[in-house]
Amino acid sequence: MRERIKANFAIAAEAVMANRVRSFLTALGIIFGVAAVIAMMAIGNGAQQEILEQIKLVGVNNIVIEPVLEQSEEDITEGGEDEGGSNKPEFSPGLSMQDVQSILNIVPGIDKMSPEVMVDTYVINNGLRRTSKLVGVTPSFFNVSNLPLSSGRMFNDDQLERGLPVCIIGSGVKAKFFPQEDPIGKILKCGPHWLEVVGVLQERRVSQAAIDNLGIRDYNMDVYTPIKTMLIRFRNRAKITEDMLGGGGFGGGGRVIFIGGGNEEEQSPDAQNYHQLDRLVVQVAQTENLSNTAEVISRMLSRRHYGVVDYQITIPIQLLEQQQRTNDIFNYVLAAIAAISLLVGGIGIMNIMLASVLERIKEIGLRLAIGAKKDDIVMQFVLESVMISISGGIIGILLGVGLATMVSNLADIPTVISFVSILVSFGVAAFVGLFFGIFPARRAAQQDPITSLRYE
Repeated sequence: MRERIKANFAIAAEAVMANRVRSFLTALGIIFGVAAVIAMMAIGNGAQQEILEQIKLVGVNNIVIEPVLEQSEEDITEGGEDEGGSNKPEFSPGLSMQDVQSILNIVPGIDKMSPEVMVDTYVINNGLRRTSKLVGVTPSFFNVSNLPLSSGRMFNDDQLERGLPVCIIGSGVKAKFFPQEDPIGKILKCGPHWLEVVGVLQERRVSQAAIDNLGIRDYNMDVYTPIKTMLIRFRNRAKITEDMLGGGGFGGGGRVIFIGGGNEEEQSPDAQNYHQLDRLVVQVAQTENLSNTAEVISRMLSRRHYGVVDYQITIPIQLLEQQQRTNDIFNYVLAAIAAISLLVGGIGIMNIMLASVLERIKEIGLRLAIGAKKDDIVMQFVLESVMISISGGIIGILLGVGLATMVSNLADIPTVISFVSILVSFGVAAFVGLFFGIFPARRAAQQDPITSLRYE
């Protein structure tokens, strides 16, 4: 039996090599189909991995609340006045720490709360000055954002309660200002104040897609301080100043000055940011409660802000799930195209093998006349078909890997080539050759030897 298989394999290989060009053209459908499968799965796996990385960045079960600036809402009547004879814009206290406490006290199922206050400032150390963001946070921020420390320690209770001048720096800040030394215990000047470094974050790689889609900033170049330190020493927009009481800050048309720890910033009323917080992340204990909790928080904030919608609520994981569904649809389309290509390639193999049967009727008749069995004829043509499809599959695998690499390098799209995709595509190629080669092989084996020998 083994000798018969070897002999039939040798005859099939000789027939394929005798018609190299035709065999290659026959295998083109398989080549492109297999390449499409591998490239498609590589792009899909890359997109899946990127979405998982983005989920790690935004955290799980998070609701993000951000202030909306430059809101204006008023009742316009004849003469620009309302029924009471005044022209007053709607008042809102803005997003504040009081909102944080109210959400914690009222809304059930809250796991963690992470308020943030951000200031664009500059950092100075060892004669080097660089722009950076100073972010006032609580320890929950690092848990919610999945930002572990690489060295040092977290803020302690005393630093949090008293608003002491301490900070945790990103890995990029460490690389810029402390390239050859341990920054723990050193001081860093942020704006007008000096802060002691108590911790350094692990490096966090953030893709451009995450920055664009989710509004995630580069955490590596930020400096983090306790939120009470930020409100006492740097900026507290909820602090009422004399200018505000004089009509300059609450729709009176005058200039607005924010004061915090000796740092004054002058803005026009049109660009006024009256929100104490720049961002608030609420982490919910149960995933199924995300939408309901967001709805409850929205209604509560609407009451606290006197009906002024000066905030926006987003659920990043739902955006990512929608993105994943879009990627899945894209992958299904690519899979359908690849399947059609493989189907066309299989039909091409069957057509060529049928033509080959007609061309080699005399050869078939001669083999049958000298003692070959019908099973030998079937095996010969099936082996030819499988050889063509497997050869096409190998070329397709190389082409698919090359395409995936090229897409990753030129289009800056992440791709992940898996062994499973290569195994599946190779197996499909072999199956296509076997399936579409059986009918021509059976037709060749059914030839009558005497009629075949007389065929012209």
